[in-house]
Amino acid sequence: MAGPTRAYVGLGANLGDPRATLGQALAAIAALPHGRLVATSSIYRTAPIDSSGPDYLNAVAALDTALAPAALLASLQAIEAAHGRERPYRNAPRTLDLDLLLHGDAVVDTPTLTLPHPRLHQRAFVLLPLLELAPLLAAPGLGPLAAHAAAVAGQRIERLAPTPHDGAPCT
Repeated sequence: MAGPTRAYVGLGANLGDPRATLGQALAAIAALPHGRLVATSSIYRTAPIDSSGPDYLNAVAALDTALAPAALLASLQAIEAAHGRERPYRNAPRTLDLDLLLHGDAVVDTPTLTLPHPRLHQRAFVLLPLLELAPLLAAPGLGPLAAHAAAVAGQRIERLAPTPHDGAPCT
């Protein structure tokens, strides 16, 4: 197994108790083997995009992991399943959505995983929490992510509060 790689995970929920679900998901991510939760963004409230239903609560987590991208994705999907995630149709409301956004400088394009996440620079609910954690972050094929912030400025997003980890590095 390789040494740790910095990965970023987008979290979202809009069914049930989204705030509690995000806290439980962060705890599950922190408990993943071969890794360490490094930091979490604030929680943001956003309107559903290309969907209906209640507003989402979103955040981004940074973790250092020795898991390969596919193994980390499988672990994230297991956390989603444990929270009752169903996929009845594209962009359906969800109890929990965990998206692997970046895994170091990995570029992956398979039927089950695309890295960098193909829409991370087009969605305020991903880009702004990501930039909160890493303002100078660049992504393969996208360059500095801060350069994309103006393109999402018209999307409704509200920063609510720190996550249970207060957006600071975890010890």
